[in-house]
Amino acid sequence: MAPSAVGPVLVVEDEGAIAESVQYALEREGLDVLVASDGEQALERFRAERPSLVLLDLMLPKLSGLDVCRLIRSESTVPIVMLTAKDAEADKVAGLELGADDYVTKPFSMRELVSRVRAQLRRAGMPGVPAETPEPEVLRAGPVVLDVARHEARVRGEPVAFTPKEFELLEVFLRRRGRLLTRELLIEEVWGPDYFGDTKTLDVHVKRLRQKIEQDPHCPVHLVTVRGLGYRFLDDEARSAS
Repeated sequence: MAPSAVGPVLVVEDEGAIAESVQYALEREGLDVLVASDGEQALERFRAERPSLVLLDLMLPKLSGLDVCRLIRSESTVPIVMLTAKDAEADKVAGLELGADDYVTKPFSMRELVSRVRAQLRRAGMPGVPAETPEPEVLRAGPVVLDVARHEARVRGEPVAFTPKEFELLEVFLRRRGRLLTRELLIEEVWGPDYFGDTKTLDVHVKRLRQKIEQDPHCPVHLVTVRGLGYRFLDDEARSAS
């Protein structure tokens, strides 16, 4: 996708899995993204990069999100969208009084978050806000071809039925093929940020995917485990290079 004419979005979030998910969702929409993991780094990156929008978690190490909001607003009119906890009503009010433009309550859907970001960029009169585009219709990696729009899959040319969660999980793997995906990130993407179960559900779904994808599910060559961290989906090119 071509780079956006809009300046970068600064995502300030200390939880790595959430920050990566938000970054991926915004970049998929054609936006450039910067990430800061604490309040001091957020101010440094803001002053150095001058982003078009700040997505700001309020619970931050080193310097609170409210302090970051106050300091940014003293220097700039850039749109600020807060990420707040479900029961943090006082923080929402304080943030808005300090000059934040909007807030999104955790747990949130990525679709809602992207919509709020777009709305704030449009209101700020940013030229070149990327138009919403449909997801790519077909994804290919290794032996798998996914037709996302039709919710159909083929493995080695043969149609294969996947449950909705299996299909969604496989789509995440194919969109990020070759990358290490932690268990936490996969659960966040597929089951949502409000999922409080253990990782066994994910591991069971991975096992089912292997049974449908791998020629030998007990010795997988495409959907591989990275011990102690998570999983990685390798296409044929990545397998040859490894």
